[in-house]
Amino acid sequence: MSQAEASTEAGLTPASLYGHELGNVLRLAVAQALAGANAVVVYATGAIVGNTLAPSPALATLPISIFVVGMAACTLPAGAIARRHGRRAAFLTGTGCGVLVGLLSALGVVLGSFWLFCAAMIFGGAYAAVVLSFRFAAADCAPSERRPRAMSAVMAGGVFAGVIGPQLVTHTMGLWPPHLFAATYLAQAAVAAVSALVLLGVRLPMPTAAEVAGGRPIGAIALRPRFITAVVCGIVSYLLMNFIMTAAPLAMRLCGLSQEASNLGLQWHVIAMYAPSFVTGRLITRFGAPRMVAAGLVLIAASAAVGLAGVDVAHFWLSLILLGVGWNFGFLGASALVLECHRSEERTRVQSLNDFLVFGTMALGSFASGGLLATYGWDTVLWVSFAPLAVAVAALAFTASSRPGRTTG
Repeated sequence: MSQAEASTEAGLTPASLYGHELGNVLRLAVAQALAGANAVVVYATGAIVGNTLAPSPALATLPISIFVVGMAACTLPAGAIARRHGRRAAFLTGTGCGVLVGLLSALGVVLGSFWLFCAAMIFGGAYAAVVLSFRFAAADCAPSERRPRAMSAVMAGGVFAGVIGPQLVTHTMGLWPPHLFAATYLAQAAVAAVSALVLLGVRLPMPTAAEVAGGRPIGAIALRPRFITAVVCGIVSYLLMNFIMTAAPLAMRLCGLSQEASNLGLQWHVIAMYAPSFVTGRLITRFGAPRMVAAGLVLIAASAAVGLAGVDVAHFWLSLILLGVGWNFGFLGASALVLECHRSEERTRVQSLNDFLVFGTMALGSFASGGLLATYGWDTVLWVSFAPLAVAVAALAFTASSRPGRTTG
């Protein structure tokens, strides 16, 4: 069943569905910027607060790891909500979790409770999981030829997250002395509430009976080589981005660099993650998703190489910028491959399975990052990243050697 046919069953004509494309994409892009700022706050401060409150230095990055676990754990429930009640219901549930993570994190800092702070990160992960489905929601309201562009346009909203998030940290972190970052987390909760207001205006089709039923068995789809390649490349792109970014702020502090330098490095990293989205969709349409994924993997490898070359500000910043661009090409390219692996009525199940596998594996990397940094140092974190890259390159080469074609049948 095509997207247009499914929408007609839900009471929308193709013209009315695609007529809301621009408004939906704009709202989703704004929500992406606001929600992305929330994630930036977590990445910029989580390991530092963890290092202050944790009973052991090895647990410093545990809050960020729990954030990633929350992402993985909530992708399938979020997909189930979207499948039964519509994507907007899932979006509003996610923004509610975004408010909770800010309020509970502030309370954890004020009380000096490491475990409360860690518990708050579960809600932050749930919010982030829902936010990453924005890209697929944009594809729902666009014709097939414009879906990569719709996805990348929404992801481009993250450029503003790269500015809002670090500045939010910089201008609020000392407003509630002596509780460093407590005011930042309260501001984070307010930003999530504004995002909910923006998402109220998103207009997407309600699930059809066919979508609720779910289509083909999920195992039949998950075992297709193209889907496996899409998942592997998505996993590696996101795993290594999170793996290196989780350790970078604390590594900069351990190398004697200032918090302001760390904030700016993270700001440029997030901008680099999302700024290419203005053209990534067009590049995917022109060159194909597999080539864009390959370019992303090369850039991630270059990021690790630059990080190994030195530990001054310039090396950290350039490494984070290359990492951001590499993630954009790799992750959006892998997401475009996922769109080729399902029928319209299967989209929420397949997309949420993809995200569950990506974030679940990423959580392992996040846990490993803190331990490696504390035990073996920054260079080891970077050297280890080359092994997953080799796996992704092998999967991509296998797909390239097989007969191309859509599997949505």
